[in-house]
Amino acid sequence: MNLIFQLTLLALIGVSFLLVIGVPVVFASPDGWTGNKRTVFSGLGIWVLLVFAVGILNSFVV
Repeated sequence: MNLIFQLTLLALIGVSFLLVIGVPVVFASPDGWTGNKRTVFSGLGIWVLLVFAVGILNSFVV
């Protein structure tokens, strides 16, 4: 269970890093928000799911 928690936490950190870098790039691109809206919302959805998964798995790790 500890390994699953650590992998989920690593995924959360990775997605967070990608969003911190990617969202400003999306807004700075010529196509901007209108062309990349789906990508940003997909990343946000994955991030929210990982936050809840880490919170739930945290209760199982001693």
